[in-house]
Amino acid sequence: MTSQTAKEILTHLKSLADPHNADGMVRFGINPKNTLGVSIPTLRGIAKSHRRDHALALELWDSGIHEARILAAFVDDPKLVTEAQMESWADVFDSWDVCDQVCSNLFDKTKFANQKVDEWSACSEEFVKRAGFVLMASLAVHDKTSGDERFEKWLPLIVREANDERNFVRKAVNWALRQIGKRNSRLCTKAIKVARELSKSESKSARWIGKDALRELENKKSAARK
Repeated sequence: MTSQTAKEILTHLKSLADPHNADGMVRFGINPKNTLGVSIPTLRGIAKSHRRDHALALELWDSGIHEARILAAFVDDPKLVTEAQMESWADVFDSWDVCDQVCSNLFDKTKFANQKVDEWSACSEEFVKRAGFVLMASLAVHDKTSGDERFEKWLPLIVREANDERNFVRKAVNWALRQIGKRNSRLCTKAIKVARELSKSESKSARWIGKDALRELENKKSAARK
């Protein structure tokens, strides 16, 4: 796509701006900076006409507009995404929804996804660390070919970072634990063991992660037995 096409899309996004919706997003912890208030379903509708357009995705991202960055994740070609691009985008994540949409719709489909789980989960930056665990959760859902060992090796990373009290990190750690446990009965058993250990931790964050995961995973295991 040409840069003019990107400009047209940005103009269209701005025409859809909904200040009331943008204000409502703030209540869900979404960063209001450069946010138009355009819904995710609307963005997905726009993306349908621009699939696998790497150049367009880069232009949309560079606009700095909140919704344009989410749209960039919907239209980019994961085969053309470079490691440098992933690092560059992750460095400027400033809202949980941009982080989650980029990781679960684009980054988890790249050849660098597993590597970034290991690297980003150890980072100190809040949204980069979140990105590592969102990737972990997304791969647990979307990766249909990997064996259990890939996900089992990530359980120690969950234990290691469960003490992080920052809300956007601990929720992503919890999400990753639950999704690994929901992958199959064997991983569910292992995830429950981790959750029980965390639920007894001295860390308030780790206890919350463990207890919340236990509720879902034990219910799932009980239902499976029935």
